Amino acid sequence: MTEMTGLPAPPPVGETALKPGTFAGQTVVVTGGGTGLGKAIASEFGRLGANLVIASRKPEHLQAGAAALGEIGAPVLVVGCDIREPESIAAAFEAAEDRFGLPDVLVNNAAANFPVPAEDMSPNAWRTVVDITLNGTFFCTREFGRRHLAAGTPGSIINVGASYAWTGGPGFSHSAAAKAGVKNMVESLAVEWGPYGIQVNGLVPGLFPHEDMTDDISGNLDRTHDKDPCQPALRVGERQELGWAATFLASPYGRFISGHTLVVDGANWQRRSLTNPPVVSVRDQMGRGDFTLDD
Repeated sequence: MTEMTGLPAPPPVGETALKPGTFAGQTVVVTGGGTGLGKAIASEFGRLGANLVIASRKPEHLQAGAAALGEIGAPVLVVGCDIREPESIAAAFEAAEDRFGLPDVLVNNAAANFPVPAEDMSPNAWRTVVDITLNGTFFCTREFGRRHLAAGTPGSIINVGASYAWTGGPGFSHSAAAKAGVKNMVESLAVEWGPYGIQVNGLVPGLFPHEDMTDDISGNLDRTHDKDPCQPALRVGERQELGWAATFLASPYGRFISGHTLVVDGANWQRRSLTNPPVVSVRDQMGRGDFTLDD
């Protein structure tokens, strides 16, 4: 029987897939770039010479991002920004322009998410997730696009998505609906703004464990002790792999790619079983018991 070895491990952190200096003189804005996968994406742009603008609502995330990105020698500006508020976004872009000039690349990474059965979801929970994930992504994209349209300059936008934009996400109906909107936004705006030199793509991460994961996600991983055998690649992702994908999409070598959402997950979202396992309701998976209107 042929031994299953999975996909090869990637090169180590610090290696670059593109030429050194690919983004020299360019400015990249990453929302939610102070922690987790946003920080990993920002790091790879920084290693290739970019000026970095990290936007976040939380001062502690800005401090963490500035410290981490400063270690690789990248020029970094951190700006407080609530992406639910267009005025806050405009102020962040003004600060970026004052420091580095008009940003060349926007990575819409900030989002909100938590697991909850739909029947238990409050109206405020729905609004919050949709407001941050969908509306916030559009407001940032709109600000970036308007500035480039006015200046007559090209630009590149990457919207971080999720594979349940295609498949649906039981237990995450708020986030899945919002991410489906984000995916459609990629496809719509790539056509609208392509004539003006503005490229719009999506980037979907698979399982990339990191120290900034939310409690619910890390809890799920704790309950799945054999993570790697559950993946077709027989391994999870390394964060730099997501960063390499982002830098390629925004690089001169990927500029004819637009309106596309690239899934970086070792084919995990395409996995299907020949026979289906028994269905376990979302409520049972979360240990919530029977629903009552008194809940």
